[in-house]
Amino acid sequence: MALKYLHTMVRVKDLEKSMAFYELLGLKETRRYDSEAGRFSLIFMAPPGQEDAPIELTYNWDGDDELPADSRHFGHLAYGVDNIYEVCQHLQNNGVTINRPPRDGRMAFVRSPDNISVELLQNGEALEPAEPWASMESSGHW
Repeated sequence: MALKYLHTMVRVKDLEKSMAFYELLGLKETRRYDSEAGRFSLIFMAPPGQEDAPIELTYNWDGDDELPADSRHFGHLAYGVDNIYEVCQHLQNNGVTINRPPRDGRMAFVRSPDNISVELLQNGEALEPAEPWASMESSGHW
């Protein structure tokens, strides 16, 4: 039996805020489906050159009161990055809380506006520990 990865779906409350967050990570919209009858939109976003590995943002036009306050049950999304310190600084400069700083030069966690946990992993070997990350405390859940 052959399987092919298609996408990971997350429900979002505020489409603009969520798309802006994933754009900060470097993802681009690759495809969109708007259903007038179902009153929802599906927006697929992926890293450039990896359009076959998207995240699907599901947005219900009339709101989505069923989203739990803590999406920890979901698990997390994971993305490899070329320089974890630069990515974390970029996110922090744009108002994103670094929940688990890259103290080890290898791994960090942030959360989307919809409380989806996103893991960032340094491509290749870990970077040498560096400030301010090495002494930064974790914040909230990750």
